[in-house]
Amino acid sequence: MFAVIKTGGKQYRVSEGDILRLELLDTKGSVEFDQVLMIADGANVKIGTPLLQGASVMGEIIRDGKAKKVLVYKKKKTTTYQRTKGHRQNFSEVRIKSIKS
Repeated sequence: MFAVIKTGGKQYRVSEGDILRLELLDTKGSVEFDQVLMIADGANVKIGTPLLQGASVMGEIIRDGKAKKVLVYKKKKTTTYQRTKGHRQNFSEVRIKSIKS
């Protein structure tokens, strides 16, 4: 059984027991995703238009953290213009506990 959920402007295919890295969530402990786009259980497939009514996916937040640093480098060859900037994206790691249709 799997579901497709929408969170943080992205869509994720999840099953029970999966561990996901999502955009930073404000809550602690457990979290409920109510924007479910699709649920499939073998040959039984439910597709929402665009969301399924009454469907939800439960998960628990394992940890919050920061990803590895991404360096942004800008240079213009004719002048002496050079800039280096770093960015670390915040994330939440979530373990999927149950899928309810």
